[in-house]
Amino acid sequence: MKRVEIKFGGFGGQGIILMGNIAAKAAVLYDGKNAVFTPSYGPEARGGAASSNVVISDDEIDYPYVTQPDVLVVMSQEAYEKFAPLLKDDGLLIIDEDLVKLKNGEGKVAKIPATRIAEGLGKRIVANIVMLGFFTAVTNLISYEAIKKAVLETVPAKFKELNEKALELGYEQGIKWREE
Repeated sequence: MKRVEIKFGGFGGQGIILMGNIAAKAAVLYDGKNAVFTPSYGPEARGGAASSNVVISDDEIDYPYVTQPDVLVVMSQEAYEKFAPLLKDDGLLIIDEDLVKLKNGEGKVAKIPATRIAEGLGKRIVANIVMLGFFTAVTNLISYEAIKKAVLETVPAKFKELNEKALELGYEQGIKWREE
């Protein structure tokens, strides 16, 4: 695998930093790849813009920052507006279709109602895990087994079952998207 740059974006409180952390952990610990995770901290209190960056490669990673993402995952309009111009021309844009309205001219776009699916599970807070499952299936950069282990190792014990279901539902939607 060549170097792949991924940016996760949304607003504070959506678990955007956690998404990047789990993706990098899954790649390194369970898929045997090299990965670098860089959270973007700043004035991103709940409601403000938040992002995290992950670089995954089979080779050593000599530059840890995302400059032009191959994959952009956005869960808010503000993150879309801010980060979409950075996406490579042939990059993949993944959005929460209920929270992001596209402009004209996007390339490859994968859409999922992640927040709506999470609400169906009774906890809107797991929308990030739904999105992580979708991202895993759509990109095939990290194995499902690896991401599942990383999620279950990271979330609080009392929420493991809920997060596992959220991941599974997102992954199933991603498989459907790939088959279209």
